[in-house]
Amino acid sequence: MTSASVVGGSGFTGGEMLRLLAGHPEFELAQTTSREYANKTVGSVHPNLRGLDLRFVAPDALEPVDVLFVCTPHGVTMEHIEEYRDLADTVVDLSADFRLPEAEMYDTWYDGHVAPEHLADAEYALPELNRENLAGADLIASGGCNATSTILGLKPLVDAGILTPDDQVVVDVKVGSSEGGAGGGAASSHPERSGVVRPYAPTSHRHEAEIEAYLGLQVSFTVHAVDMVRGSAATCHVYPAEMPATKDLWGAYRETYDTEPFVRLVAGGSGVYRYPEPKAVAGSNDAEVGFERDERNDRIVAFSAIDNMMKGSAGQALHAANVALGFEETAGLDFTGLHPVGSP
Repeated sequence: MTSASVVGGSGFTGGEMLRLLAGHPEFELAQTTSREYANKTVGSVHPNLRGLDLRFVAPDALEPVDVLFVCTPHGVTMEHIEEYRDLADTVVDLSADFRLPEAEMYDTWYDGHVAPEHLADAEYALPELNRENLAGADLIASGGCNATSTILGLKPLVDAGILTPDDQVVVDVKVGSSEGGAGGGAASSHPERSGVVRPYAPTSHRHEAEIEAYLGLQVSFTVHAVDMVRGSAATCHVYPAEMPATKDLWGAYRETYDTEPFVRLVAGGSGVYRYPEPKAVAGSNDAEVGFERDERNDRIVAFSAIDNMMKGSAGQALHAANVALGFEETAGLDFTGLHPVGSP
């Protein structure tokens, strides 16, 4: 068995990471940290994990392991990266601290970087984008949930040459309250969140940097907070120089995703859920992608939907770790979601 610990296990993402590791056939869960809940059982914070015989420990009680999953707020991992890399052969960071390839990008989009010498070692976690570089990686950076949903929706168009850096792209993302984390504050509280479709990042969202870095696109990007708990749904309006035929769009999406275990193509058809829908993937590591062709306006509308806590965070991190360590890619990630469910 491969030993694994979780730093910051009391948050929403940390809880998902613990849930996934506890059911993984190759990992043995060793420790999880929490400053606030040290010595308390994991189940006292995450009631779905009451059957897990594990207590939180203080961060300074961490012991060496094979793999360390770090689920802390942005800025923490970069402060402790040398300590974490000394403790584990492989570090998987779920914050934004190593997602971007260059220190200058952190100066522009975040508040700088205190450990830029480690950026060159980090591999972006999304396997659908970076699988060939993940094998054997010892520092893995999980992508942002809104960047992940957008990248998955647009990647087939980039791969096929339908979408180029010169084309206009407008992206509108709807995201659930869990994106704000367990300490999300008033904006994420139920009375304030209920019933809203609230623009909270009309321009200059930080996840734009990932899209630019890994797809080579500059996008006009807006994010709305909506009344759901889990989910990130991206609607991407693409204005290509030449409008492709419908069959070429089908070919592009199938070429990119036909062999991907966690991506399914949902584009029209029958039934209630005719296009990608966060509710349909809640709790799973699956992503749904799709498209519609608007010939009248020379526009392609690309859709994608993920569970922001899974494909947009903990599930993506575990998928990347599976690839890095040579495990079966789908190990520990075979939950297919539920239907019907309430707020995803």
